[in-house]
Amino acid sequence: MAHTLTRYTDIVEIVGDLLKVRVARASAEAPTIAYDDLALVEGVDGFRSLARVIKIDREQVSLQVFSGTKGVSTASTVQFLGHAMRAAYSTNILGRVFRGDGGLLDAGPELDDEPKIPTGGPSVNPARRLLASKMIRTDVPMIDVFNALVESQKIPIFSVAGEPYNQLLARIGVQADADIIVFGGLGLIFDDYYFFRRQFEDAGIFARTVMFVNLSADPVVERLLVPDMALAVAEKFALEEGKRVLVLLTDMTAYADAMKEVGIAMEAVPSNRGYMGDLYSQLARRYEKAADYREGGSLTILTVTTMPGGDVTHPVPDNTGYITEGQFYLHDGVLDPFGSLSRLKQHVIGKVTREDHGQVMNTMIRFYSGAKDAQQKQAMAFELSDFDEKLLRFGDLFRERFMDINVSLPLEKALDLCWQTMAECFDPEELLMKQQLIDKYFPREAAGAAS
Repeated sequence: MAHTLTRYTDIVEIVGDLLKVRVARASAEAPTIAYDDLALVEGVDGFRSLARVIKIDREQVSLQVFSGTKGVSTASTVQFLGHAMRAAYSTNILGRVFRGDGGLLDAGPELDDEPKIPTGGPSVNPARRLLASKMIRTDVPMIDVFNALVESQKIPIFSVAGEPYNQLLARIGVQADADIIVFGGLGLIFDDYYFFRRQFEDAGIFARTVMFVNLSADPVVERLLVPDMALAVAEKFALEEGKRVLVLLTDMTAYADAMKEVGIAMEAVPSNRGYMGDLYSQLARRYEKAADYREGGSLTILTVTTMPGGDVTHPVPDNTGYITEGQFYLHDGVLDPFGSLSRLKQHVIGKVTREDHGQVMNTMIRFYSGAKDAQQKQAMAFELSDFDEKLLRFGDLFRERFMDINVSLPLEKALDLCWQTMAECFDPEELLMKQQLIDKYFPREAAGAAS
């Protein structure tokens, strides 16, 4: 019998946003109910809301009601829809904004007749994946030069509240050489949502962008659905359309907090600081969608993970670090070259980029590390050598020209600026680089400019 013809009225408990209903055992008359299935809850006063199955205990099913349980009574009815959350998918969804429940947030035409795809499915078979070998250019020097973003990579931006991580994420989305941008906002205030939308529109990329947005005032359960919908749509574009898709998600800590809230409401036993024991597997299930497909395009995931109190050992960044292939560390408005790491950059640096890329990257970081040491010597009133003075000059130029997240340069121009900066501070023999690279790229006219 179809799910839509079966209504259940035996509601046994309403706690917070959770509703528990007693159902009949599966039979020809009573269909099977599965975890994550959707249901329609209807109240006697006209209340209607979607709900999601989050626990099944024999004949008792627990549902999280999207709109909350205000207006729900024990006289309400529950109608199971027989499927989990589905997302609209076609080329018509480009340039559109969806809520966490799959409905439209913008004022455009309805998409009810568009094909629907299931969300939250398994990752693609590893046999269908290719080894990461292509770079995504972002025109952010601290990424392109020092920690290259690679297609099929999954990598977070680690930061703290108050830092401009959303501005950085928007800049990367606007400047990245991807075919499709899929954005997922988790618990955003309206101003942040409007900021992202304006950035995409002003840059002229909104027509190839899909947005799934859960605002801070929206139901928490919808926050848990946004990543799955965004990733399901991104996977379709990559596999069926052969597109290079970049997925942007902010903030995964809000996603984990929503999981914690649901777990506490279900009286589950927490594992660490209130988070449930399956935090790692739940995060990994989403991040592992990143892939470069043998028959198709690629799916790259870039997220924001805020660290409460700047604590990198907090369960969310701690678990994330074991799943992802590095991180970009944003603090004090700059990307830290020491805290940031891209574990896949060796697949593209010097292979699909310019021959001097690897040596320039290593030399610049070595000099900046020396500049930090020279700063400490200066702060402690130690006598500085001539080379220390050069390092201090280099450190100032490095922060000014590269570390500011507002700096935008194509990779080749950024590499040229690296050579220019080194030439202004050091003699060629002090670089300790391959002589053929120095002969080819060192700008002799800039040598000694600092003095």
